[in-house]
Amino acid sequence: MTELDALMELLWMLVADPGTGPLIGLLLVAAVIDWRTLRIPNWLTVGGMAWGLLYNATHDTSIAAGLAFSAGGLVTGLALLLPLWLLRVMGAGDVKLMAAVGAVVGVPGVLHAVLWSFIVGGVAAIGYALSQRVFRRMTSNVTAIVQSMAFAAMAGLRPTPALAGRASVGKLPYALSIAVGTISWLVARQLGFA
Repeated sequence: MTELDALMELLWMLVADPGTGPLIGLLLVAAVIDWRTLRIPNWLTVGGMAWGLLYNATHDTSIAAGLAFSAGGLVTGLALLLPLWLLRVMGAGDVKLMAAVGAVVGVPGVLHAVLWSFIVGGVAAIGYALSQRVFRRMTSNVTAIVQSMAFAAMAGLRPTPALAGRASVGKLPYALSIAVGTISWLVARQLGFA
C-alpha cells in the first residue's frame, strides 16, 4: 500500500464515520447556504444539534454518558460564540452552527473547532478587508470592540455593541470559516497532527 493509498483510506474513514461524515455534510451545506443568502436556516442547525445528541447517545458507553458528552459540547459551542452575537459581531446562525458542531464532537473537540474556525475567519476577514481596501476601517472597528469589551469588564457592566454609528466593512458568510476550520481540524486529527 502506498502512502497516498493510506492517506486516502484515512480520509475515507473520516467521511464514512457515522458521526463526522454527516457533520462534514452539514457544514458544507451550511457554508453554501450562508454564502448565497448570508443566513443559516434553523432546520439545519437544530437538525445538527439533534443528530449530535442522537449519535453520541447511541455510540457511547451509555445513553447518559453520550448525552452528557454531546450536551457539554453543544453548550460549550453556544457559550463560546454567544458573546460575539450579543456584540452583533456574528449572526445567530453561526452561533447555532458551532453548537451543532459541539453536539457532535463534544467539549474537547469543540474548543479545537472554535480555535481553527477563528483562525480561518481571521485570515478571511483580513483578505476581504485588503481586497476591498477597508483594512484600516476594519482594524478601527476591531479596536473599538475590544475596548468596549474591556471597559465593560472593568466596570462590571454588560458589553454593548461597540459598532453603533461606525461604518461596517461588510458581511462575511462565517459558516464558510466554521466549515473550513472544523473540517481542517477533523482532517488534522484524523491524520494525527491535532
